[in-house]
Amino acid sequence: MTKAIKLLTALPPPQRGRLMALAREVSFPEDARIFEAEGVADRFWVIRSGAVSLDQRVSSLQRVTVAGLGAGDLLGWSWLFPPHRWDFGAEAFSPVRAYEFDAEPVLALCEEDPRLGMTLMRIVAEILAHRLETTRVQLLEQYTMHRRSS
Repeated sequence: MTKAIKLLTALPPPQRGRLMALAREVSFPEDARIFEAEGVADRFWVIRSGAVSLDQRVSSLQRVTVAGLGAGDLLGWSWLFPPHRWDFGAEAFSPVRAYEFDAEPVLALCEEDPRLGMTLMRIVAEILAHRLETTRVQLLEQYTMHRRSS
């Protein structure tokens, strides 16, 4: 499996600087809900410290953790794609510090600087491909364990 891609370190320094000019530092206490599935996706974060759990609601009372994110990881990509709704929920697993980016000015920057926009989209696509591969491996492992116990 390939190593996880970190958005800010993958961007070339001049492009990283332009993106970071739009960032603001935020924090979330442990157990804080950062966003809910189906909510409006109008921002994203790069985690500076702490851990975030991505979850999927399976009943009115139960959520299942589908991924864990940590320092350097991108939190949120639904802001890029219509209908701009979160696919998962997110909760701070520990105290979290992050850079927060509003989608609208980031998208405007991408329009203004197509090279930055293409680089950003490529990096986000690589991150999503890595997460998809990680999920595929986890599902295969669970399937194998289930088959052995049957």
